[in-house]
Order: sequence, then structure tokens, then C-alpha cells
Amino acid sequence: MSVLFINGEWRPASDGATIDVLDPATEQVIAQVASASAQDLDDVLAAAASGFHVWRSTPPAERAEVLDRAGRLLLDRIESIAATLTEEQGKPLDESRAEVRQSAEYFSWFAGEAVRAYGRLLPTAPGRRSWVERRPVGPVAAFTAWNFPASLPARKLAPAVAFGCSIVMCPAIEAPRTAAALVQALDDAGVPPGVVNLITGDPPRVSEHLIGSSTIAKITLTGSVPVGRTLVGLSATHLQSLTLELGGHAPVLVFDDLTQEQLGRAADALVRAKFRNAGQVCISPSRVFVQEALYEAFVDAVVDRAGQVELSPLANARRRDGVAALVSSSGAKIRCGGVRPDGPGFFYPPTVLTDIPPDSAVLRDEPFGPILPVLPFSTLEDGLQQANNVPYGLAGYVFTASAERADAAVAGLDVGMIGVNEVALASAASPFGGVGLSGYGREGGTESLEAYTVATAVTTKGAP
Repeated sequence: MSVLFINGEWRPASDGATIDVLDPATEQVIAQVASASAQDLDDVLAAAASGFHVWRSTPPAERAEVLDRAGRLLLDRIESIAATLTEEQGKPLDESRAEVRQSAEYFSWFAGEAVRAYGRLLPTAPGRRSWVERRPVGPVAAFTAWNFPASLPARKLAPAVAFGCSIVMCPAIEAPRTAAALVQALDDAGVPPGVVNLITGDPPRVSEHLIGSSTIAKITLTGSVPVGRTLVGLSATHLQSLTLELGGHAPVLVFDDLTQEQLGRAADALVRAKFRNAGQVCISPSRVFVQEALYEAFVDAVVDRAGQVELSPLANARRRDGVAALVSSSGAKIRCGGVRPDGPGFFYPPTVLTDIPPDSAVLRDEPFGPILPVLPFSTLEDGLQQANNVPYGLAGYVFTASAERADAAVAGLDVGMIGVNEVALASAASPFGGVGLSGYGREGGTESLEAYTVATAVTTKGAP
């Protein structure tokens, strides 16, 4: 399948250009996808403009029906989509199936929200009426990363379609065919031509062309801080609204009131959360602070469990080399892992670090890989100071048996999402986003209404 979907049609690039897609487990080329030309980008902008004209006037109940059908199609196709996801992204097949199910959940949940995009009636003087209504923001340019090639596009496609926007989806070139499967489901479900489009190509050229057009009214990105800064700069000409999710460096506070059994369960949860998808998760626990009385026992528990993790590859050579450089320059004690295995594939083992110098880059820079630094802390105040000592603020975690400590830690963490004795934070019903360099705006939950609509205030009275 050619991975350009413009105005309801799959097609190759107008100039025939392609991009290789690699299997990260073998480093072999598994597919070639189209690389959009300037003409293709002009065509997709025209399609999005015409699609928006149609879709904004489509009754919300009809939009809901399309999304609901698309969600059911994803579940019907879960095995084939999951196989594609694993082949081009590298995560284990069970994780891929779970991601497709989550994508279907976004579609079905926002099908319900489509008919609940409420405004509000304002009290006014007799003879006057005043209300606020929510209108679709306009054509959307959506850019996603490669770590979750199904759920990240779904988190943007679902609210855009639900609330009456057209959208140009720009998936990561490392894993584009999974996003194409989501778009195919929407097409098969009956979305009109031009409402949902998909473009692949050179990322700087694609983003500059799309954002440089006054057609695009909204930009949404899940990606890195440097890319976020670039898109903010590009948006200055037309002042498009932005939603930016730019990663994090999630702290974990483990308190010393845990029993031995509770400590084991906390270690299980953290290792599972840290090393899924080879640590390439923006809300992944990436700095673990353990209260001193439990520190050594917790390190032992984490090291033991890390050695049992199923190894999956990183997405590309760039990521593998970046992870290796962070470990080698960390100045830390390597408790397990830390050595790249021989053979093909972008593999790096689960790695646990202790005795880490306070100025180590691994504590400052998001590792986005299978690296878990574990450090001690003394008091709650000390733990919070260390946890908040980065410019990111996406997610944070707390493990404690004390409700009082949990409340105090939650109040003190400067992040957008918090799990207390829980590591599963993302769902269709929950807003996803952070503070600081983690970006701004929220996707997921009813908060998506703010991202994909604008508030219009209307006041009327009788004839003049």
C-alpha cells in the first residue's frame, strides 16, 4: 500500500520518491513508502480544506457513527495491524495487540464525545439571549513519533474527527504503515474524502510546507523538545494553535513504609513499566528515588526482575547509540545490562544504574530507552526536590502505603499526570500532557474539546 492518502485515495508520490522502512530487529528493509513531493503537499492541503467544509456541517451523530464503526474495524483487524506494528516498530506482539485495542478505545470513546460537545447558556437581561458554542478549529496537521505508531495517531485522529475537523496525519517515517491501517479503517467506516488524509516524507520539508499554509488552523505534535521548538517557530506566521507533548523524565518516589510484599509488587510494576517497548515511552519511569531504609532491598529487587525482561529492539540505530552513550558517560555503577549484544538489530539490554553523580546527563536528559537510574532520598522534601529537578513535567509516580504521604507527594510533584501505586496512566477518558518542557495542551478526555474546537460567544436580541 502506498502511504499517501489524499482526498480519499491511496496513491504514490507524484514524483515516485520513496522511503525505506526497516525492521529494527533485523535492520533489513521491509517496505518502501511514498515520500511526498511539493505537489502532493499542495494537494493534501486542498483536500483538507474541502474536507473540513463538508465535515464541519455533518451532524455530530453521523460523525459518531463513523468513529464507532472504525473502532470496531480495528478490533476485527487486530492481528494483522499488530503484526505490522511489531514488524516496523519492534515491540513484542502482545504489546502491539494492546496498543491496537487502545487505539480502538480512543475511536469508540470519542464517538460518544462527538454528541456531547456542549456549549453553555449565559444569563442575560430580558429580551436578550447569550450562549457559547464550540466550533471545530479547522484543518489539523498532526505529527506523531514512532514509539506508539497506532495509539499516538489515534489520540489525534479520534477527537479531530469527533469534533468536526479535517486532519492531515504525518506519522513517523520509521513506522508509517500502522498509521495507514488506522486511516484505512476510517475510510472503510465512511469518512468523506478529504476529512482524513495521510502524508509521509522528509519531516522538515513536510512540516514547513503544511504549517506554512494558512489552510492549517491547528498543529498537534507528539515528539521531541527540539522538534516542538521548530514547530512553534513555524507557527508564528499564521499563529496556528498548538498542542505539544514533548516527552518527560518521570520521577518515582518509593517510600519506606512498604512491606516486603508491597516492595516486591512495586518493583514488579516499575520494571514492567520501565522496560516495556524497550523504555521508549514518554511516561516511562526514568528516575527512581527510594527512601534510604528500603534502598538496597529495592535495588536488588529491580535488578533481579530486570534480568528476566523480554528484550525488544530500539526503534533505530540513532536511539540505540544514544542510549549507549548515556550509559557510558553516566559515571554510574552498572548493576545489570550496559553492554550492547552482538548480532543484528537495534538491541540494548535492560540496564539499572546506581551511585550516579548528581551532574550526570542520565539524570538530566530523557533516556528514552531501557535505562533505570535508582537513587536514595531521605525525607519527603528531599525526594520532591530531586524529583522536580528537571525542566520536564509529564508524569510522576508514588509508591507508599500511607494516604497522608501519597497526598503530600501528589501535591508536591510538578507534573501533568501522577500514578499512586499505579503505572497505567494513559486512557481515552484521561487528559494526557505535561508542564514545562513537556509541552502544553491536553489530548484525551473531555479536555480534548479545548484542543480541537474554539469557543464562539453569541448574543442576540429582538429586531432593532
